[in-house]
Amino acid sequence: MKIRKATLDDVEIISRIHALSWKTAYKGIVPQVYLDEFKEDFWVSAFTNWLKDNHLTVQLMIVDDQKIGCVSYGKSRDQSLPDWAEVVSLYLLPEYFGKGYGRKLLEVALSDIKEAGFKNVYLWVLNENQRARRFYEKNNWQCKAEDEYICEISGKKLTDIRYIYSFEE
Repeated sequence: MKIRKATLDDVEIISRIHALSWKTAYKGIVPQVYLDEFKEDFWVSAFTNWLKDNHLTVQLMIVDDQKIGCVSYGKSRDQSLPDWAEVVSLYLLPEYFGKGYGRKLLEVALSDIKEAGFKNVYLWVLNENQRARRFYEKNNWQCKAEDEYICEISGKKLTDIRYIYSFEE
């Protein structure tokens, strides 16, 4: 297993990992019609821009020469938390769920964030995504359910809730 910083050459696989993970992780949460129509290249332009502008750092996990997961993070996008970092996404190919790879990616991101001088980090999790919520809670993240963000996908309202991690505790 190897984890390395992603480059612009990796944006297609990063987008593919996100899309395939969404189709499995959000089944029964996000409307199925949306997941069925979801394209593997959906995030290519976004990640191209984020990496070009150094807006996000993306770490890519490679197992047996296959790129299987990634984590993206950077300075908070929430203007009310200007001194915080944010984990924007953490996704694995579905066949690698539940095998400890997500924890390794999260550890690399947190180490990098701490080294950059941040004291606190947050991320958003869909309220209905019990698997992800258990994962973050098991890894010492605290749920701040009162901090929520409502979005709508294919007519369904979905609630993201904030999880926080502090290096000071």
